[in-house]
Amino acid sequence: MAEIFTHVVNVMLPVLLCVLVGYGLAVAKAPFDRKMLGALVSYVGYPALILFHLAKQHIQLDTFLIVLSAAAGSIFIGGVVGFFVLKLLRISVKAYLSPMMLSNVGNIGLPVTTLAFGPEGAAVAIGFVIVVLVAIFTIGIALPMGRPDFATLARQPVIYAAFGSIALMASGWKIPGPIDQSLEILAGLAIPIMLLTLGYSLATLKLGGLTRAVLLSVIHIAISALTAFVLTWVLNLDGKIESVVIVLCFMPPSVATYLAISQYQQEEAPGVAGFIFVSTILTLVTLPVVLTYWATG
Repeated sequence: MAEIFTHVVNVMLPVLLCVLVGYGLAVAKAPFDRKMLGALVSYVGYPALILFHLAKQHIQLDTFLIVLSAAAGSIFIGGVVGFFVLKLLRISVKAYLSPMMLSNVGNIGLPVTTLAFGPEGAAVAIGFVIVVLVAIFTIGIALPMGRPDFATLARQPVIYAAFGSIALMASGWKIPGPIDQSLEILAGLAIPIMLLTLGYSLATLKLGGLTRAVLLSVIHIAISALTAFVLTWVLNLDGKIESVVIVLCFMPPSVATYLAISQYQQEEAPGVAGFIFVSTILTLVTLPVVLTYWATG
């Protein structure tokens, strides 16, 4: 048990420290261009990360397709259960359902699984990231706004990098050495920038309704546990990949969902911000427990 605890600390502490640096930059009011850094991750970091990991076949194509199904399944379960919970509690579905069903698999899930499970864990997390990003630009915008943003989705290089990687995996072709090394360098941008941006964003959220936030955060953890149980029961995955899927099910709500909510459901935005903030803090408790007792790989 001591060895497992040490491993969990080694996984979580670097992630936490990077997030705290981003939080500290916001507190210090240091210059921090989130729009520019977000574009850098979206247009350079993520595509490079996808091509670098998937083209190296850190995960087999058939397994990767199952991972995509698992990601879609996690969104579906979170959406269905979340819808009924919000209706039961008489809480706005338009404002709260997208963060309830779309998790932060990019900013937190990707670095945690990479540190915990290596390149194979990163490849699995990338599958979740692709599906969640598609959902954010469709469901995540359609719920608060009333319609999906297919135009913005079509401009996301992540989608084309995913198709390109699948083609490389299916054909067995290898990326030439110099290009592969360039992708490795550019891929290194994604994780640190995401963690810094997460910390900065958490510090600048305008919070409200913390009692509701705590209640919804606890419910979100329960839905995460249900989702992990169902997916691991239904899907035929080997030990390490199954562990990565379990960990990714316990990610907090995506901060990216807040952008559309703050624009189109302004009266509910502080409450949603509180929900995201509290859930993210609780991840510091839930993830070590999950890594220690369930997702042991």
